[in-house]
Amino acid sequence: MSMYLAHIPQYVQALFPGLTWKMPTGRKEIFLTFDDGPIPQVTPWVLETLAAFDARATFFCVGDNVRKYPEIFNHVIEGGHSVGNHTHNHLSGWSTENIAYFNNIRHCARLVNSGLFRPPYGKLRPSQVQFLQRHYQIIMWDVLSGDFDRDIKPEECYQNVIQNAGSGSIVVFHDSLKSEANLRYALPLVLDYFTKEGYTFAAIQRSANALPVERLSVAV
Repeated sequence: MSMYLAHIPQYVQALFPGLTWKMPTGRKEIFLTFDDGPIPQVTPWVLETLAAFDARATFFCVGDNVRKYPEIFNHVIEGGHSVGNHTHNHLSGWSTENIAYFNNIRHCARLVNSGLFRPPYGKLRPSQVQFLQRHYQIIMWDVLSGDFDRDIKPEECYQNVIQNAGSGSIVVFHDSLKSEANLRYALPLVLDYFTKEGYTFAAIQRSANALPVERLSVAV
């Protein structure tokens, strides 16, 4: 049995108003996001697939992957996509002390200059939220594809998205090896389905109230 929700209920979103769950938009726009890359086995294919639909997306990058594959990271930027900080080593906020967690984010920030942050696994302590939201727009999601779940069929991954996404939805995919089989099946179908429904795919732009990344300090 899957231990996650494909769609985050409105009441859960309302409990954490300091986090961004959906994007305010008056248009038929969906905001696709990709976590954990960039990696050579998956990310270039994602970029090609997005380009075929003239789609923009947001890539929440692990700093150590950017360090290893800077040319792929540059291709993400050149493709007109947004990038966000996903920590340097994919750390869980629940199991990492605050100072170590903030330092890891800062390490990533040296490579990923962005005012957007997504916590790996969606796990943050209240004290971490309080500190980080002074420096970042913390991007969560309202639709989870489940592509990382090897216990679901690729068709289920596709259905998770088309049954739950709508205008302003932030949808999570992963450009990772673990998710590759489900992603390669579901992503082109999702793009095709929503394009035919009259949607466009936009990158998340940093909100005006987030402080510049260079202002991030670990003083708590």
